[in-house]
Amino acid sequence: MARGEGAEQYSASSLLPVKPLSADGIKIAKKIKERRKPLSVCNKLCYAIGGAPYQITGSALGFFLQIYLLDVAQLEPFYASIILFVGRAWDAVTDPTVGFLVSRTKWTRFGRMMPWVLLSTPFAVMSYFLMWYVPAVEQGKVLWYLVFYCLFQSMQTCFHVPYSSLTMFISGEQKERDSATAYRMTMEVLGSVVGTAIQGQIVGGAIAPCIPTEYDLNHYGNESRPERNMTRSLDETKEAYMMASGVICAIYVLCAVILFMGVKEQKESSQMKSKPITFCQGMRLVMGHGPYIKLVLGFLFTSLAFMLLEGNFALFLTYALDHRDDFQNILLVIMISGTVSIPFWQWFLTRFGKKTAVYFGITWAVPFMILIVSIKSNLIISYMVSVAAGISVAAAYLLPWSMLPDVVDDFKVKNPDIRGYEAIFFSFYVFFTKFASGVSLGISTLSLDFAGYVTRGCSQPKSVILTLKVLVSPVPVALIALGLLIFKTYPIDEEKRQSNRKLLQELLDTDDSETDSAELGSVV
Repeated sequence: MARGEGAEQYSASSLLPVKPLSADGIKIAKKIKERRKPLSVCNKLCYAIGGAPYQITGSALGFFLQIYLLDVAQLEPFYASIILFVGRAWDAVTDPTVGFLVSRTKWTRFGRMMPWVLLSTPFAVMSYFLMWYVPAVEQGKVLWYLVFYCLFQSMQTCFHVPYSSLTMFISGEQKERDSATAYRMTMEVLGSVVGTAIQGQIVGGAIAPCIPTEYDLNHYGNESRPERNMTRSLDETKEAYMMASGVICAIYVLCAVILFMGVKEQKESSQMKSKPITFCQGMRLVMGHGPYIKLVLGFLFTSLAFMLLEGNFALFLTYALDHRDDFQNILLVIMISGTVSIPFWQWFLTRFGKKTAVYFGITWAVPFMILIVSIKSNLIISYMVSVAAGISVAAAYLLPWSMLPDVVDDFKVKNPDIRGYEAIFFSFYVFFTKFASGVSLGISTLSLDFAGYVTRGCSQPKSVILTLKVLVSPVPVALIALGLLIFKTYPIDEEKRQSNRKLLQELLDTDDSETDSAELGSVV
């Protein structure tokens, strides 16, 4: 009996009795073959590049936004704290909202996730660029930064939540998803380096002159204060920030185009069978899963520790350690160190397990947090501490996104009939983290205001120096200790994880076989 090419392939897999297929059947057979086809290195790289914009802009904002608002836009610390808190809080609220909308999005010719990525990109780059512009109207500056900061966070959420959920839909094979995630983690940490390098090196070359205050006499005694960058004006610093934001916007658009052109979203069986769920149902699903809550709470406190360090470190280096001319290079060393150590942590968690990697990787930074505030200003020691801290930062970047799929898999095994919720799990994790970071940044900036922070001062009061030391050492160390205590109750160890993966693969194989048979059966 003459058969089409697709019929021969799928009769051999015992999906259907041996029958000739129509033209439509051959098309469906080819789609099934494509769904099971391994991802190429090019596909994985294109997917990974799509994660870079989130980290590039995140590192630039995390390290430089606070000092930009205080010393370049020259806002009062109180108003800067409001912008940082409200912007992060608004960003946190949009995450579960976008996650819910993504889960309800219908399939289009571009997929379910890709339209969100495409439509959000132009608005994201526009709002990001305007966020680094100092308006001429003094009265409206606070509102300007608040509006564009919130708008950018919303548009970035519309990009990143669908992108992170895309992990589940780029391949029908679990091992291919894991491999693509490893590519993504490496590219995201590299994106943090790129963001820190672009922002730091362009802005660092045009630091505006500080303004001598009464505290300089107490700081330097009878010695004359060293002159730094006095030939540069504040306008040149503003232009440098605008130039850096323009370069980052161009990279953002390029990464989005590469993601769209190089990755094909697949309409898997789980998508075909999924039933719409309401926002409240999705929230109950997330909150009712114990391993997820313990994982999120543990990373919530450890992430807060590193966010506090990140948000205040530039000010700490500038005023507490007097590294005004070198702080951008020290920040860059931290991110380079983190990037280089990513392969080590990937090997470590594979060899010793993810929970062990959490304990070892997160606590690695604690001695160096204590050391940096215990010694007198020393540039060489500052660089040594930055290298060591970067190793721990890499673990803090890698581990949450490496462990979240394990929790989703655990939920799938326990609730095999509930589908279409992946974006909600990812978005609620980001929600908790961003909301907490908004609170921490707002409180830390407000603390500087109460301590008597002097905008663009060459030196700061002792109370400000003490506040900065507390914000980059004792408080983060306490948060890390609390987070690790919560991790002790996290139930998914290596044995449980491997068991879940085996059960899940069996479920996926069953679903794929049933779907393939149904698709081919409809045209035989």
